[in-house]
Amino acid sequence: MTLSSMLVSRDWPEISVLECILGGLHVRVDVETEIERASTKLAKSKVDALIVDCDLDGSAKFLRGIKEEANTVPLLIIGSARRKELKSACASFVFEKPISVEQAVHKLSAARNLILDGRLRYHRQLLDIPAHISYGRRKRRDAHLVNLSQGGVAIRMRDAINLPSALRVRFTLPGSNLRLGAQGQVVWSRQQTLGIRFLQMTERNARNLQLWLATQYLVK
Repeated sequence: MTLSSMLVSRDWPEISVLECILGGLHVRVDVETEIERASTKLAKSKVDALIVDCDLDGSAKFLRGIKEEANTVPLLIIGSARRKELKSACASFVFEKPISVEQAVHKLSAARNLILDGRLRYHRQLLDIPAHISYGRRKRRDAHLVNLSQGGVAIRMRDAINLPSALRVRFTLPGSNLRLGAQGQVVWSRQQTLGIRFLQMTERNARNLQLWLATQYLVK
């Protein structure tokens, strides 16, 4: 999967190093040399990671604006020792100039993993597979699972019925023999469709679900 990044800098030797490594990590790089243009682009489109050279004039104001807007993308800051005051701005990772290849590979790899972890945590996989709901004293309903994430599922019932907030959901992951079950809570309902948040799942089931979702996501 190719991710996107914006690199705000005029230091072409450092840009060359970062572009080479980011390309190897399947991260597309948009180099911008003007703070104003970078701000305009970020206002119109989202990137997976932002890399800012603190030695660029206007970078301090630019970073303050990012912090005030509560931007959630990983922020990587590069700069010389004389600009240490900017390193604590809101950076996920900090580079010292001159950037070494070893340092860059380590930190950029960590940034990529951070991005993917965040995406996977909230990614919802669209599905249409059988599911089973159980509650109370041996009460059971058949349903269809319509989407799935690490945190819960959405299911569709044949009829609009009232279900208790606490229940158990079971299903088999497509393309595998992995049967998963979890204790859940109904958090929203719209006619025959219900949203269920997972409250309790075995460690093994949680790990199998995480790996399966990662596989589906990364092959897109």
